[in-house]
This record gives sequence, C-alpha cells and structure tokens, in this order.
Amino acid sequence: MSLEGKIAVVTGASRGIGRAVALRLGAMGARVMVNYVSRPEAAREVAEEIRASGGWAEICAFNVADSGVTEAAFKKILDDHGRIDILVNNAGITRDGLLVKMKDAQWDEVLATNLKGAFTCTKAVSRAMMKQRWGRIVNISSVIGFAGNAGQANYAAAKAGLVGLTRSVARELAPRNITVNGVAPGYIVTDMTRDLPEEINEKIRGEIPLGVLGEAEDVAGAVAYLVSEDARYVTGQFIHVNGGMYMG
Repeated sequence: MSLEGKIAVVTGASRGIGRAVALRLGAMGARVMVNYVSRPEAAREVAEEIRASGGWAEICAFNVADSGVTEAAFKKILDDHGRIDILVNNAGITRDGLLVKMKDAQWDEVLATNLKGAFTCTKAVSRAMMKQRWGRIVNISSVIGFAGNAGQANYAAAKAGLVGLTRSVARELAPRNITVNGVAPGYIVTDMTRDLPEEINEKIRGEIPLGVLGEAEDVAGAVAYLVSEDARYVTGQFIHVNGGMYMG
C-alpha cells in the first residue's frame, strides 16, 4: 500500500482524525500537505512528526469555507508541485442546537465548512486529476449523516450531503481513473470525549455493539485503504467505522 511520490492534501489536519490521516499517509510515502486554519503550532507538530519518521510534509493555511482563498491555495500547491494525487476532505465544525432555536448563522457556518468546503476542494483538484488520469478523493462524513441526531440538524444535513456529493462525483470522474469514496466515523476518542464525565461516556459505549469508542487511527486505516491501489475498483462507497452503532 505504498503511496511513494504521491501528493496528498488533508484538510483540517492539525488534530484529531485529520492528524491521524496525515500521519498515516506520510508513513505510506505520500508527500503530505497539512492544512489548518487557526492552529499553526499543532499543524507544524504534525508535519515535524511526519518528517521525523522519514517522510515529507509541509503546512498550508486556508479556510475551506472561503472558496476564493481555497482555490488560490490549491493553485499554489499545483504550481509548486505539479500535481495533486490525493484529497481527503476532513475539515469540519459543529454549531449544535435544537432546530427551533437554531440561528441562520449556525446553519450557514456548518454547511459552508462541512459541505461547501468539500465541494470547493474537490472542484479545485478535479481538473488536475483528470489530466493525470489518476486520483483518490475521500470525504469524511459521520454516522450522524446516516442516522441523524437531535440537536445537530445542520451537522447531519451537511454530512448527509457529503454522501450525495461523493456518489455523484464518483460517477463523473470514474472514466478518468479517479475514485471518490467516503468514511463515516462513529464515536471517536477526541479531546472533547476525553473530558466528558464517565457516566456519559458509559452511556455512549452502551450504544455501540463493540462496547468501546473508536480511535482516530481506525478512521485513518479506512482512508489508507481507499487511497491505495488495493481499492482501485472501489468508488462511490462509504466505509462505516462505528463499532456497529449503525449498520446501513
């Protein structure tokens, strides 16, 4: 599953799932562009960890919710490196609240980052990948996008939208040997879940057949498969990494 010489862009890569994905792709030989918005120190740590393991990485700051800035960032990457082989659309935010109390800004912010951001990034790399006649795009959705969740109508809508985006673009780009797939994580150990009271974590674990929360590395493993040659005949699909919580 070598990615030697491939250029990979991972959005939202300074922490959590994005960090784990960037490290995994770096370990597989990819040259990783570590995207961040507001955590330069964390992004530098990810890049340095990749380099310390013998890989290549650099950091790149842009907010996927800003289409103009994002398009310019991808143009620079293409100008500097000549190609982009792998895109992992991981960047995402939450602005939770019950529907009856949700403000337009809460809805718009989440859709702009979690869905439109993926659209903008995918559009920015598609032409280059089509010329190369090779590419791998992976969108990080969520179990919430398939099952829904009270208080997260905006997040669920964005993550469900990624499913339609993934399958439509997969059909468009397949003739050029570009695969487009997704990973839908369930409850994953993060800084936030580590700080939750044990009784809440116990309740969450009770909803998961395997009885444990996942790790970011579990999601990274699914991404690693989808961007490799082992998955050359897989497109328009979602891998559910949720311990059996949702079986769709």
